[in-house]
Amino acid sequence: MTISLKGVSALLVAAALLLSACDGNNGQAPAAGDRSAKPTEQAVELNVAFPIFRAVPKDLPLVQDSINKIAQEKINATVKLIPISYGNWDQQVNLMLSSEDKLDLMFVEANNYSNYVAKGQLVALDQLLEQHGQGIQKALDPVYLKAARISGAIYGIPTVRDFANNHGFTMRQDLADKYHIDVSHIRTLDDVEAVLKTIKANEPNVAPLIPGNIGRSMLDSYHTFDTLGDSIGVLPNYDNNFKVVNLYESQEYAQFLQKMRSWYTQGLIQKDAATNKTSQFDLIRFNRGFSYFSNMKPGFEQQESKSSGVAVVTASLLPPVSTTSNVTSVMWGIPVNSRTPDKAMDFLNLMYSDKEIVNLFDWGIEGKHYVSHSDNVIDFPHGIDAQTSGYSLNLGWLFGNQFLSYVFKGSDPTIWQQMDEFNKSAIKSKALGFTFDASPVKTEYAAVSNVVTEYKLPLETGSVDPDKILPEFISKLKSAGIDKIIAEKQKQLNEWAKNNK
Repeated sequence: MTISLKGVSALLVAAALLLSACDGNNGQAPAAGDRSAKPTEQAVELNVAFPIFRAVPKDLPLVQDSINKIAQEKINATVKLIPISYGNWDQQVNLMLSSEDKLDLMFVEANNYSNYVAKGQLVALDQLLEQHGQGIQKALDPVYLKAARISGAIYGIPTVRDFANNHGFTMRQDLADKYHIDVSHIRTLDDVEAVLKTIKANEPNVAPLIPGNIGRSMLDSYHTFDTLGDSIGVLPNYDNNFKVVNLYESQEYAQFLQKMRSWYTQGLIQKDAATNKTSQFDLIRFNRGFSYFSNMKPGFEQQESKSSGVAVVTASLLPPVSTTSNVTSVMWGIPVNSRTPDKAMDFLNLMYSDKEIVNLFDWGIEGKHYVSHSDNVIDFPHGIDAQTSGYSLNLGWLFGNQFLSYVFKGSDPTIWQQMDEFNKSAIKSKALGFTFDASPVKTEYAAVSNVVTEYKLPLETGSVDPDKILPEFISKLKSAGIDKIIAEKQKQLNEWAKNNK
């Protein structure tokens, strides 16, 4: 996402930070949520922008009012919630920032984080965190906050959720049961192949293996390297002594392509996998597919079953791993357009520390949008469902600290404890916290990205012969400048490693 910002100088950022540092108590502000706001202070309204993936809930104003009652009492601030359709997110946020409209908090995702920072669009948060973010610091392990650093400063706060994933294999439960497939025995690609052959032999109208989503290849959800953000220069085994390598020239890549090609020629992979425009959920729902590789986490089976409307089972193929991309995929930042970054941080702190605020965002108003079944388990009120509820965003991963969220009926009540243990047990990439800045090689980066777009899906879905096409792919990558990109990435990683010992 490329967003330009005009008319905002570095002096404004510095002034905003200075004001926040000196705000009250000679710069020693107590933690947000740990105090009541002074009644003589004028309440501040904060503009908060975030993406949504369906229609704006009709009861959003009611939820906003309920949030504001709490926020005004605790930090003497209110919020104006600005939901933006994800399809229009780039354009709308670009307009808000470039016109210098007041914007106090916004969703930030990994693939545009470094661009925001490079363009001076986000406030550095380190000082604000110390003075107004004690709840955030308590909720987030320092290693995850550190992962959001760029050039030594934090500009985005990751939400508390899954910070890792383990690559696995997802299957329709009905067919797995029908053919007595023992999920516990599926641990390798050879095991997966045996399962796919069973489906091929008995279900001729069902593709044994489909892509994990539109535009995804099999490699996207089954690999043993840190992509370092883009796979244009990767870190094998999440370590490799910080040596960045060209994935596409590696023996491991060639072997994977040969395996996928073998599967494809045997009819084990969806014929149009490289050009498929149907989600994995619809392919499963309409009996056109049996399985897909997936990035898993606790509760994943239920999540996928709910999304497709068909029960699925999963097999874990690789241990959980945490990379920068996992951690920074969902964050919150304070734009330089904010007039009151200290108050913005106060409210953000509530999103990570106040259970009532979190659940208003996640589920709406108790008694109207949900009812309690036990201390931590909720359900829709009688006669209400996701389609008829006035507030059903289902975006718990977005609003601060998901571990404070209630659990919806049908989910494991201990899901957040499981998620916490999952995060802690995950292998930490040696490059966790590193973010590549492609601006020094932007011309080559654009050219290489175009080449990857042309060849990636056909090769990584087995749709073309790698013996013929892989050398052509590598040659075009070389001509486009991939070696220069990898050298720059290596240089930046070396510098990052030196500063993060």
